[in-house]
Parts: sequence; structure tokens; C-alpha cells
Amino acid sequence: MEQLTPSAFFISLLLFFSIAAFSAEPRSCRTYIIHMDKSSMPAAFSSRHDWYMSTLSSLSSPDGFSPLHLYTYNHVMDGFSAVLSQAHLDQLHEMPGHIATYPETFGHLHTTRTPTFLGLKKHTGLWSAGGFGDDMIIGVLDTGIWPESESLNDEGLPPVPDRWRGACESGTEFNSSYCNRKLIGARSFSKGMQQEKINISKTDDYDSPRDFMGHGTHTSSTVAGSRVAGVDYFGYAKGTAIGIAPKARIAMYKVLFFNTSYTAAATDVLAGMDQAIEDGVDVMSLSLGFFETPFDENPIAVGAFAALKKGIFVSCSAGNNGPHAYTILNGAPWITTVGAGTIDRDFAAHVTLGDGDLTVTGKSAYPENLFVSDVPIYFGHGNRSKELCQFYSLDPQEVAGKYIFCDYDPSGQTNVNQQTFDMDRTGAAGAIFSSDSGPFFSPTDFYKPFVLVNPKDGELVKDYIINSKNATVSIRFQTTLLGIKPAPQVAYFSSRGPDRRSPWILKPDILAPGVDILAAWVPNRGFAPIGDDDYLLTDYAIISGTSMSCPHAAGIATLLKAAHPDWSSAAIRSAMMTTADVIDNANGRIIDMTTGVAGTPLDFGAGHINPNKALDPGLVYDIETQDYISYLCALNYTRRQIRTITGTSSFTCDNANLDLNYPSFILILNNTNTTGITFQRELTNVADGSSVYRAMVRAPSGMKAVVQPATITFAGKYSKAKFQLTVDVDVGVASVPQSDYYGNYGFLSWYEVNGKHEVTSPIVSAFAP
Repeated sequence: MEQLTPSAFFISLLLFFSIAAFSAEPRSCRTYIIHMDKSSMPAAFSSRHDWYMSTLSSLSSPDGFSPLHLYTYNHVMDGFSAVLSQAHLDQLHEMPGHIATYPETFGHLHTTRTPTFLGLKKHTGLWSAGGFGDDMIIGVLDTGIWPESESLNDEGLPPVPDRWRGACESGTEFNSSYCNRKLIGARSFSKGMQQEKINISKTDDYDSPRDFMGHGTHTSSTVAGSRVAGVDYFGYAKGTAIGIAPKARIAMYKVLFFNTSYTAAATDVLAGMDQAIEDGVDVMSLSLGFFETPFDENPIAVGAFAALKKGIFVSCSAGNNGPHAYTILNGAPWITTVGAGTIDRDFAAHVTLGDGDLTVTGKSAYPENLFVSDVPIYFGHGNRSKELCQFYSLDPQEVAGKYIFCDYDPSGQTNVNQQTFDMDRTGAAGAIFSSDSGPFFSPTDFYKPFVLVNPKDGELVKDYIINSKNATVSIRFQTTLLGIKPAPQVAYFSSRGPDRRSPWILKPDILAPGVDILAAWVPNRGFAPIGDDDYLLTDYAIISGTSMSCPHAAGIATLLKAAHPDWSSAAIRSAMMTTADVIDNANGRIIDMTTGVAGTPLDFGAGHINPNKALDPGLVYDIETQDYISYLCALNYTRRQIRTITGTSSFTCDNANLDLNYPSFILILNNTNTTGITFQRELTNVADGSSVYRAMVRAPSGMKAVVQPATITFAGKYSKAKFQLTVDVDVGVASVPQSDYYGNYGFLSWYEVNGKHEVTSPIVSAFAP
């Protein structure tokens, strides 16, 4: 269908109104969205549509332009849209049942943001080179899956790969016929739990692959969900949902079940990983973890080693125990351990004081399509307890039905939770809180219509209220902000290194999007809290955690494996690490959102994952199975332990060595401020043709690093070159360490001479746990 250009369309409008002989120019009229109170509809009308049409027809038109009805809304809101003049608007504001009117705005087509934030594009880079994950199979171990989700539709996908050996099991509320060319396998493993007499809840879970909680559906659609247009979370994050590897196939292995909490038995996790290997997956994504124990006691570490030997890439979440040190989970060096970062998107509400006298934007994700218009706003000026909205400070007779403004407390003794308590207690309609805690609020925290403004804007709001008589507030919720800076930031909850069990390997390996991620959800129960005791259903939810960052890395690994089928899991991880970004979108070092200052490799690993750069890293640090065994030997694991982990008894510890050929370097300070180590490394050229690279070290005060040789040469693709890096650290020379676990850090970069490749690794010193 041919579309008129804006200018042609405007000319057509001019022609129409000229023929119709209207005296007013159409530019004097605008399109508005009008919110109405349906309880005010007179009994004489049989439908709201009739009421709205009657309301419009009753408006006088002194300028000769009659109002034009566009749409009646029956579900998204109570009201309608219409083209109105200013005279119409003035009359409408005085009519019974009118709540609020907002002018038309225009948006632009977006995705659920993380593919865009990661730089994935349809016709270039990793998406194109990896065929969007075509023919790849991802095994997800999680809480199950909701097969009816639109993100699991198989439209346009070819038949299931012949090599697939998996199956779909039937069970409670799940039939084998629910699988398709996208969801090609679904199994559940609960014998371990049931053997321990931990019965699976019959009201809060399903004894089958079906997902009750939503977590598994969310991670599955993140890693490989099909393209779904028109997705949003109650008006926020509108756009097209699409997984990182949208043409890859998904196999769900349900290993987490609900009793009093969601729990996975080690026996069940091992069974799930075992079955995934048997079924023929290419990648595993596990957004779960066990307490850090010796690797032979950790089912994920054991299962991942078996997967490694079969060429299966394993991505695991780093844990949500940050920002404290030594909290990393899944720290085995053959696992890619993924921390969580923010993206450049936030959810907001526009707050307008008076008749447009002051407008600020604050944090909110209130899920109701609520428009607040000219509501009185209260501030307890002169009484510090009331100004802060402390416990039992506000008088219900003064604030009931009004919005309240609560001042910022720099001492930290009064927080938003206390303020929301008094908002609820007094019957206030909502609140504006001046707070610096906005970044730490999740969408489900906004169960009431309140907005968090930063303290600077809070001062503006406070001054306006103090200096205004009968101040009023209007609020427009359901606003999504893009291009937020700085991003990414290390999420406050993301677990930090060093790893307690294996501190000689830097963990986490990488940072990936894990904050406020929109993906598919289960519509079987309410998710978004609203009011005091109600929850709203949704097909797509926004949640945070390293559980969300893990499938992002797994999806990128899937694309890399599809583009480079000859690469090992270690080579894939190396490509992601040595091309990662340590600079944010504001051109500064990635910051820790907890402290607001630059983070360290113990927070973000090698940096934030960059898929397109990882496609062509130039060089990789590869690792053989025997190298991992030599590392275990150096950790003083017994032969029994090593056999348990590796599944082989045919090995030797003659070359025991803690210096694994890893794409990062870490020095451990044991009760001292000084140490020195010489690292041995070998690089493999994965680019076509010969090349020459030169080393450059960026080291802080208190760190000296020397590379030998400083120039290395590669004869062709897959040729190798060795080097050594000698690092001496004296943190006593530098400023006082910022913490009791971090010393200092720098970077080693190999730059291709007359080429485009840059291969960068962090060098960090840390105190032993």
C-alpha cells in the first residue's frame, strides 16, 4: 500500500478543509487522548462509546471546526482520542467525568533494548555472520518453560536438526505436543528432591517441564526467543522482543522446583546436564549456582567439565551476592562466569507542578495507566519530621487524597520504605520522593503511584511548593527513557571476585546486561503488584539479576560458535574477554553503581561484552583439557578429586601449574603489600593470513609489568606464539587500597601492526580471602 508523505498528507488535509469550507486552519487543532471516569457515565447511555460521542457533540465550536473522534478505548484505558481545538479543550475540562487530557506524542520503533545496546544489527556483524544462531541448540537448565509464549513461536524456522536426540516429556499441564521447531526439547528432573521428601508444590509449581515461576521462560526467551512485535511491560519498554540468538533452538531442562522456595538438588542438576549432553546441545545456560565448594563437590563444575570435553560451551551466572568481595559463584575456570551490568534504558514519570511552571522527570514503573492531573500536593514545611515523611509524622486529615512530597534525608536515617509507609497510612493519593536510591528500585517496587526524583530536582520541587499557594501536581507515568548515561554500570547485586576456591583465576570473566531486562513471562499468576494486595498478569516481565546476564553471554557464545564452528569453548570465551569494553557510553571507565566511582576487574572482569568485536578478535588464548588438569593438580586436588571432576583416570600431575593460559592475569597478595609473578602465555592467531603484534602495558603507580618478547609474529591462521609477562606489585607505594580485597590493576594490550586487531587483558592484584 502506498503511503502519503507527511507533506502530501498535509496538503490533502488543506484540500479537504478548503472544500469543506471550514474557517479555522487545522493546525489550530491538535489530537488529544482524553481519560474519563467511567463511573460518571449517566445511566441513559448504554455504552461508554455513546457517552463519549455525546460529549463531543455537545461541545460548541466557535471557530467553526467540529471535534473529530478517533478511537474509543475499552481496555488500555477508559476514554477516547479526538482532534480538538483549544475551545473544545476548555469546555471538556469543565465536564463531569473528565479526568485528564494529554496531547499526542510520537515514538519510534525499538527492540527490548539489549540487542541494540549490544550493537547487534541485522545485516552486519555477529548476527549476520552467526546466522542468528541458525541450526544451533541451546540447553537451558532452569525452572521450566511456558510453551505457549509467543517468544517460542517457530514461524519461519526450518525442521529440527537431524542431529537432535532430545525429546519433549508429558507431565502436569504439559504435553509433548507443545514442542515445536523453536522449543525442541523439554524435560524435568525432580527425583533428587522427591527422594529427600521435598515434595513439589501442587499449588505453586508443576511436576513437569512447565514453568510456574517465570524465571526459566524469561532466560530462555532472552537467549533465543523469536521476534515478537508490540511487546511492553504495562506501557514501559515498548518495542520488539527478540532473543540474542533468535534462530537457535531451545531445549529446557527443568531442575528447579518450588517447595518453600525454589530449590535444585545436585543430583537433579547433574541429571539435567547429563541429559543435555546426551541430547546434543551446543551451549548450556545455567542461571543458578551452589555454594562455592571444592570443584569435585559442585555439580555444575563437574557437569560443565563433561560438557567441555564434548565441545559444549557453558555459561553460568556469577551470583547476586554483591557488592561484597569473594562472593562469586560458578568460579571454575572451564565455566564462563557472567556478571550483571545496566543498560542505557530507564523507566520514568514526568512530573509537572502547577500549570507547567516546573517539570522534572523521576524514576517510576507504576503499572497502571494512570494520569494524575492537577492534584493538590502537600509538603510539611517547617516540621522536619513531616518534611521527611517519617513514621507516623503525617496527619491523615492534611494529606488524604493529596500527593505528598517527602524531602531527601542526607543522613540516610529516613528512607523511601519508611516514607511509603506513611503515604499508605494517611491515605495519600501518591507521592514524590526526593531520593538518591532510584537506581536501586526495581519495577515491582512501584506498587503505588509514587515517583523518585533525584535530590537536585527534589530541591526544585520543594522550593516550588513552598513558594506557591495551593500547589498542584500532574504526573504522566509509563515513560521509557533511552540513551541513559553512563552505561553500562556494574549492578550492585552482581557478585564480585576473587573466587574463594580458585583465586588465581580472575572472576567474573565478563559483564553482560542484567538489570531491568524485559523478556517472556508466565501469565498463570499475578506478577506486578498494584495497591495493597493485588497483582497484575503479564506475558512479559522486567527483572534483574546475573540470571539475566548469563543467557546474554550464552546467546553471544551461540552466535560465535555458529560463525566459528572450529573454535573451542576457551577460544570463544577468550574472544569475548579480550574484545570487551571497559569504557562506558560516557567515555569513562565502567563504574560500580554502588559507589558511583570506577569499578575494577574484580567487579566487571575483562569488561562488558561486545558481540561484534568478539566475532573477529585476531588472537585467542586457547586452553586444552590437560591444562585444566594441571591447574587442578596445582590446587593440590587428590587424584580422586581430579577424576571426579574430569571423568578420567589417565592423567599426570607432572606439569602442575597455577598459571593457566587464561585471557586475564591476577596476582594474590597474601598478608603482604608486595608480590611478583611471571606469567607464561600462548596466543593463537584466528585471523586469516600472517600478522605482527606489539605489546603495550598500561600500569598504575605501584605496578610494574614487562612483556617478553614485546613483539610477536604469526605466520598464518592457527599459528601460535608464546610470551611471558612479569608483574611486580607494591600497593604500599600507591595510594591506600580502596578496599580490603583490591590492590590495583592495569591492562596488557597486543596491537596488530598495520592491522585492526587489539587484544586486551586485565592485570589485577587482590588480597587473599
